[in-house]
Amino acid sequence: MIEWIAHQGESVIAIAMLSAVTNLRLVNLRKAFDQTVAVEDVSIDIPSGSLFFLLGSSGCGKTTILRMVAGFVEPTAGRVFFGDRDVTRLPPEKRNAGMVFQNYALWPHMTVAQNVGFGLDVRKMASRDKKQRIGESLELVRMSEYADRLPNQLSGGQQQRVALARAIAFRPDLLLLDEPLSNLDAKLRLEMRAEIRRISNELRITMLYVTHDQHEALSLADQVAVMRGGRLEQLGTPRDIYQRPKSRFVAEFIGETNFVQGDIQGDCDGDGFARVVTPIGTLRAHIPLSKRAGGMISLSIRPETILLKEVTGADGGAVVGSQIPGRCIESTYLGAYAQHIVDVNGQRMKVFEVNPRSDSLAGKQVALSFAADQVVGVEE
Repeated sequence: MIEWIAHQGESVIAIAMLSAVTNLRLVNLRKAFDQTVAVEDVSIDIPSGSLFFLLGSSGCGKTTILRMVAGFVEPTAGRVFFGDRDVTRLPPEKRNAGMVFQNYALWPHMTVAQNVGFGLDVRKMASRDKKQRIGESLELVRMSEYADRLPNQLSGGQQQRVALARAIAFRPDLLLLDEPLSNLDAKLRLEMRAEIRRISNELRITMLYVTHDQHEALSLADQVAVMRGGRLEQLGTPRDIYQRPKSRFVAEFIGETNFVQGDIQGDCDGDGFARVVTPIGTLRAHIPLSKRAGGMISLSIRPETILLKEVTGADGGAVVGSQIPGRCIESTYLGAYAQHIVDVNGQRMKVFEVNPRSDSLAGKQVALSFAADQVVGVEE
């Protein structure tokens, strides 16, 4: 049950207080269309009240999973649970899940208020209750003053807010979002990210959000599942996935990185680190426990974790300690940061220099350094 109340000391804003929040559980989900397998053996337990992202490129199976949760597509195998309730074979209208589509899906001939109230009409809600619910929902998305406008009188961001209001008006157990920001320009996307996070915090409703945009996932998600070829590649918090990618695919799909091949010298120590001989030197790296001495491994080093220093006459032209000598072959100024390409014994390393204060370093001798916990071994 959801009870709607108002903030004290503010204009009336609807907040959902959920006495029983629904978690979502997917068990061994599989979906095949004829001979094409779209989703293969995906199991995920999404905590109640969390904002959970399915992230991946086009065709990876993320939207098919969302449609199975919504009830638009029936699984070939596996089960879908809303809390303890098995909804696998239930039609969409019996699942009590709100849906926000990529293209807003607003009725063009209806006003904002009529669009928000459409689902309430289907549920035959009493007129007085419906009016109150519409008002609460529009207040939550900050669209009350637009109640009498038509969709074509709204911006893309405003239309998406209306779509959100419609999805939450009937108080769903879950909120499903299918690439909701992909049709917005960059500025509106940033604004709507903040709105979705705010609404998630206020409602504490379980949200399943599908996107191909890594920045959306990193900035909004409580947890992220990275999909590849219909399978779950990695699941974790945005920070875990970015800083500890398990595979080469995840490392380069989530942000930019440098890959360096090396030979493992000795097994992992108690903290999961081992020495790896590479073209840029012998590095201490965090590697999977499954890797053994004598084997090859790819190391991922994020460009922003590398410190770069020009080697000048004041340094005697020398590189000291654990610094790695190289020659900068390209510098590109990008405002908030500069991108440098550095050649180290034939290995090209990309380095991001935040708040750059020097002119182009192209053609100059430089020294690189980075912490061992920023060097991560990944599976191929």
